[in-house]
Amino acid sequence: MSVKVRPLGDKDFFAWLGLFEGYSDFYESELTDQKALQVWSWIIDKNNSLDGAVAVNDAGDFVGLAHYRTVPRTLSGSMGLYLDDLFVTPDARGAGVGHALIVFTKAYAVARGLSQIRLITAADNETAQALYNTVGTRTDWVTYEIDA
Repeated sequence: MSVKVRPLGDKDFFAWLGLFEGYSDFYESELTDQKALQVWSWIIDKNNSLDGAVAVNDAGDFVGLAHYRTVPRTLSGSMGLYLDDLFVTPDARGAGVGHALIVFTKAYAVARGLSQIRLITAADNETAQALYNTVGTRTDWVTYEIDA
């Protein structure tokens, strides 16, 4: 499968929404219209740090997405990139789509002089971990969440 990865644009909402629904379903997270519209508004707002890209196959179908944002790296005194979301449709998995999205994300970071890309995935998402092991280094950091 051949894919082209490109930034999300204003006219991509409905195709992006299908991917974001798939991503939400994968992580068993309820996606309401309000949540979807909020995330989309962040992506298209040039004053918000959240940005996104989409992988499109030869038929013009959206088969993957990536959401990422710049973040300060206080200990290095630099800016980095946090890859929040990476999703590939089930029928496109194993065809290099996830890798293509990561390559695009890395080029985005390099073009902006960002020092590092960080990402997390679920402990049981072995498919994602296998991909991430080919492009990065697994860290020893343990992640916690505190509800506010």
